Amino acid sequence: MPKRVDEPGSGNGVPDAVGQFETAMKELEALVQKMEHGELRLEESLQLFERGIALAQQCRLSLEKAELKVQNLLESAGDKDASA
Repeated sequence: MPKRVDEPGSGNGVPDAVGQFETAMKELEALVQKMEHGELRLEESLQLFERGIALAQQCRLSLEKAELKVQNLLESAGDKDASA
């Protein structure tokens, strides 16, 4: 399970989306390599596939969080420019 890291200055316990994404991607890449070798039993392949699906969903959510943060930063910067 990826380690939760608070974003600097947030103070609200929001996990670091970038760190979670990178951790999940590394695990997903390792799973793919293991499955590509084809030396697994069917049951183990299914378990790894299931884990891979969960990791892919986690990556998608992390990217969505990062995108939302970028949008918020851009909106905040736009508000500052408009008031100057």
